[in-house]
Amino acid sequence: MESHHHLSDTIFEASFSDASLNPQLFTHEAHLRLAWIYIKKYGIDKAESKICDEIRQFDKIHGDGTKFNMTVTVAAVKMVHHFIKKSDSVTFSAFINQFPRLVTRFKVLLNQHYGMDVFNNDQARLKYLEPDLLSFD
Repeated sequence: MESHHHLSDTIFEASFSDASLNPQLFTHEAHLRLAWIYIKKYGIDKAESKICDEIRQFDKIHGDGTKFNMTVTVAAVKMVHHFIKKSDSVTFSAFINQFPRLVTRFKVLLNQHYGMDVFNNDQARLKYLEPDLLSFD
């Protein structure tokens, strides 16, 4: 299988949750899709905690347990939520086509909120750091 797009939302969510998803399919865009699914299904608060728990677990099973970054993950969920509120898309494909910068300019979007490099900050990996430049609200 070449892409997470070949999986229905239900199968994508289930295979990620039980860690049977091929790790090569879990791209940045797949992270965003998972956030989109969870926000739509569970609401923003539950989506944030669920996605953090599951990505952390997925990284332990398929990686070395050091790739998870709490701040980047929560910020990504918050960004997806921000754009969901502006969208009437009923599929993730339509949503990401409407807001492609979530994929193509994610770091630029993140840098509008953070003055520090959250990707390489040890504190940001371990706990969610609130934005120091611009709130997600």
